[in-house]
Amino acid sequence: MYDILTGRVRMSSILGTPLIQISHQLMPAWQENVKTAFDYFIATLALLISAPVMLFLIAGVKLSSKGPVFYSHERIGRYGKPFTIYKFRSMYMNAEKNGPELSSRNDERITPFGRFMRKARLDEIPNFFNVLKGEMSLVGPRPERKYFIDQIIKKNPHYVHLLKVKPGITSWGQVKYGYAENVDQMVDRLKYDLIYLDNMSMFVDLKILIYTLSTILKRTGI
Repeated sequence: MYDILTGRVRMSSILGTPLIQISHQLMPAWQENVKTAFDYFIATLALLISAPVMLFLIAGVKLSSKGPVFYSHERIGRYGKPFTIYKFRSMYMNAEKNGPELSSRNDERITPFGRFMRKARLDEIPNFFNVLKGEMSLVGPRPERKYFIDQIIKKNPHYVHLLKVKPGITSWGQVKYGYAENVDQMVDRLKYDLIYLDNMSMFVDLKILIYTLSTILKRTGI
């Protein structure tokens, strides 16, 4: 029953006789290899194409507020392995002096230039370096901090299934739900990421990437 609920059961019939097949692979091996190759290719291409944009963003971040250009901290990746994620800094220095805190739409900690970057998700361009390092994928559940994961698991233990795959720059949860401003919203968004796990394929990834591109062009991010 648990295998059925987690999407690892495929049911069909042969001459009217029910056939149940249980598989612990989220994607066929060949699709997983194609997905990895596609990640490396697009990440490399994106970094080359966005090089002039990154120079503009570096100057913008540096001139807009005091502090480093890049922001990095620990996130939890595949199989629970921690890694360092990279972004362009979009908040003022010491934004989390009172402890870990999720950003909101009217967050005063976000700089004016940071708000501009977030609208088109330009602050996440350095995530492509994480993809090249094999820590992230183009599409997959967004990586979270252990501080918030511990709280999510208390409300919905099924979150642990997301750790079976590489986290992504974009996700079905982010496309359909958007940014979460608190743990309850993170739990609500979780159902979309679990649906993604049950339906992982290159076709679904391409669909999510198209949705994400639409969001970037419309500048509807936080």
